[in-house]
Amino acid sequence: MAKLLELDEDCLVNQFNSNAPTFARFNHSPPCPRPDLVLGIKPHADFPALTVLLMDKDVVGLQYLRDGTWYNVPAVCDHTLLINIGLTMEIMTNGIFMGPMRRVVTNANKERISMAMFYGVDPMQEIGPIAHLLSEEQPAQLIQENEGQGLVSVAP
Repeated sequence: MAKLLELDEDCLVNQFNSNAPTFARFNHSPPCPRPDLVLGIKPHADFPALTVLLMDKDVVGLQYLRDGTWYNVPAVCDHTLLINIGLTMEIMTNGIFMGPMRRVVTNANKERISMAMFYGVDPMQEIGPIAHLLSEEQPAQLIQENEGQGLVSVAP
């Protein structure tokens, strides 16, 4: 990602220190007789910088929002890892990489199992856009502030 942005190779990695949280979440969605009425996980964007997702190999359920329409992510049988950009990375890249809205829908006949690993930055660290990505034409868009309480505001 740093190379795509023409940054030093370790520029993004250096934002993560020993206080950066990493945690896992296992998701289980049992069969649901009325999937039209029940979401597995409501629409959201992840706050951590990156999420690595091991999806269910048999059941479609993850959807991304694009231009007002929800699109299915196909189930994959070879244990592919899906990398999601989080809001923290969106802040660091000044909106060049965006944290998409996603949700999980239920299935009437099959259970769905997945595992997500979340990689964040030190919650006490103020996060802003990397200086190299700022210019008069592209000023700072967002900043994380308020001592780790995860509040995001429009940059001044």
